[in-house]
This record gives sequence, C-alpha cells and structure tokens, in this order.
Amino acid sequence: MIDACSQDSKRLLTLQEALDNIKTNISAITDTEILPLQNALGRVLAADVYSPINLPFDRNAAMDGYAYASADNNPEQAFTLTRVGTSWAGKPFTGQLQSGECIRIFTGAVVPPEADSVLMQEHATAVGENIQFPADAKPLQNIREAGEDIKQGELLCKAGKKLSTFDIGLLAAVGVSEVIVLRPVNIAYFSTGDELTALGQPLESGKIYDSNRYTLNGLLTDPAYRASDLGVIADDPQQLETQFTQAAKNHDVIISTGGASVGDADYVKDILARCGSVNFWKLAIKPGKPLAYGTIGNCHFFGLPGNPVAVVVTFQQLVTPALRKLSGADDLKKLRLQATATCPLKKAPGRQEFLRGIFSQTDDGEIVVTSAGRQGSHILSSMSRSNCFIVLPAACSGIQAGDKVVVEPFDLFL
Repeated sequence: MIDACSQDSKRLLTLQEALDNIKTNISAITDTEILPLQNALGRVLAADVYSPINLPFDRNAAMDGYAYASADNNPEQAFTLTRVGTSWAGKPFTGQLQSGECIRIFTGAVVPPEADSVLMQEHATAVGENIQFPADAKPLQNIREAGEDIKQGELLCKAGKKLSTFDIGLLAAVGVSEVIVLRPVNIAYFSTGDELTALGQPLESGKIYDSNRYTLNGLLTDPAYRASDLGVIADDPQQLETQFTQAAKNHDVIISTGGASVGDADYVKDILARCGSVNFWKLAIKPGKPLAYGTIGNCHFFGLPGNPVAVVVTFQQLVTPALRKLSGADDLKKLRLQATATCPLKKAPGRQEFLRGIFSQTDDGEIVVTSAGRQGSHILSSMSRSNCFIVLPAACSGIQAGDKVVVEPFDLFL
C-alpha cells in the first residue's frame, strides 16, 4: 500500500515485513543470574534443567489399602493374609514381607520390595490381624513405580522456557532449589506531548489525561522485564533528544508514545534518525500506521503512536515479539481462531486491520464474534470491553454477518 499522506509516497511496510526486520536486528541478551526457585516465576531459563532424581523417588502406593505379593495367591479365589505392619507416607515398613503376609499401606507410602500389588481398603475385610481378600482382587494394581513420571537425568525444562507456575511445581518436585535465568530486559518508557495532564490534576480545555503510560505499565508487568517509567516529556526536540540518549545508555529498549506521526510537533522519527538510526517508519496496519523502530547504540527504540488503541495494537503485534526474543524466551505464535461474525464489519481495502471484538462459544461449540463497539483509535471503551482482535486482511472490503473471520484472543500463545 502507498501512503497517501506522505509526500514521498513510499510503500507502507506490511506487519510481517516489520516483524522480520525487528527480529533480524534483535539478539537475545546473554547475561545470567542464579535465582532461588521461589523467585523464578516468569523468568527465562538460561540453561537446560535435568532431574537429579527419579520421580516418584520410591515405589509407592497409589491409594490406601493393603500391600501384598500376588504370586502367593490364586486370583480367582478369596484368600486371607496376616497383617504384619504398616507403611506410612514418610515412615516406611522396615520388615521383610513373607509368604502369607501383607501390610497396611497409605497413599504415597513406600511399597516393600516383596510386594507387587495394593488392594483398596474398601475391598478388604479386616478381622483382627487377618485381612480377607476377595476372589476378584486384581494383582499388579495401585502401585506407582519409581521413575514412572520422570527418570533421573531426564530433561525437564529447556533453555528459553519462560517458567510457569506448573514448571515451578515440577522443578520443586525433583528437589531443584535454584535455576540459572537470563537477566530481565531493561525497558524505559514515557509519553510525549504538551497536551498531557497527570492524574490527580484538574483537566483544562485542550488537555487530556495521560493514559498511555498506565497502559504500558500494565503491558510491561512481567517478571522477565524491568521497566522504568520516565514520565511525560514535552514536545521539545532538545528535551526529547536528551531523554533518548540518556535512556539508551542503561536500557535495552526505549518505548515512547506520541510524536511519531507527521505533524509539526511530531519529532520522534527525526530525533531517532539524528541520535541513532531508523529501521522503518509507518506500517500498513490500522490502527497503528505511524510507528518508528530503530536503534540508539545498542538500545532498541519503539516510537508508538499517540492514540491509545494504536498503542495497544502496535505493542501486542510488534513490541511483544521483540521483547520475547530479546528476553531469550522461546518464539511463540499468537493463537488465532476462525469465528463466525454475528454482525457486519466495515473496512476499506488497503491496510490490515485489528478490530476490537468479543468472542464466545455457543452451546454447540461454534466460536462466534461480534464487534466490541466503535473502532476509532481513540475509543478506549471498546478496548476495555473486548477480549480479542478481529484480524481482517489488507484486501478485505468488509464483512457481512455470517462470514468467517480470524480472531486473535488476548494473551494466548501457541
């Protein structure tokens, strides 16, 4: 698509071209640190983790009952064994099981080496120390073998994995107390614009409250990131250049909002070119066309648009993949689903569009989606109501109710 608003009429980059450019120019950080496991949630592993033990560590009972050796008994006839002890979870039976004997055993307790079966307590009848087993007692049941889940030396989590709650539980289960992780990505973010007013201050005519920094704060709340809020910078070229160059000295990424368009007070692109380099500017997407990406020294710079919905779209479509690669995390694709539109959707051909939508599933399993409301890039209320983007390709000229569309649920990856 040609940019009709630009005097040089350069072709706008597609979203995929922009992503390819960013990923080509970004390498994962390599600095590492050792963290206690309880502090590692959401951090990115720098090294593979292998199990130091078998899991389960011992053969153990899968339920409460009686452990015995099945070879001594005819499985088609009822039989009686003498209980000679008990194996508790954490306190194993220390004797040696002989023919004609059994032990009381509880879930998770160690099974004696002579036993190969556990009968559920509900199926046995105790008469003093004599335990009566039914004719249909199935042998070789209800025992968890050592290493049944994980073998000693088995790979548990690969480098590049962003540790989830369940990963933490798995590593704890095999006794891993600390992990080697990549350091957090250092990110500076700020808003630009003379019209911005701080929360808590009275709003004057011509002014707006600065919502973008609060949105970015939420989007950057991640254990793999260390984000610094640098506040609001006025539309002053010298102040902006000073902030850019200072922030680039001790951050991996700078994210600004506003000032990336073509107005007289939109300085971001020119300042980035002066103190660093501009890789690209302007994309064939809506909302979010005026986005500048480049570098200042070793620091990556993202100049996002000023309109609040455009901030969300460009962050999720471009900044998130960039930060994942920089953090060393595995590359994941956003989950996209096919859904049936329940209302018409307006669109002109030319740019790929991300409409705010609300998707749900009908009782018969069909995924349907409807518009979340007005779609202007300044309309935050529909952003708040939505739970997905409806992704319409550049060539699309509108959608009718009943048409199939692609939806991208928020915060779901494959």
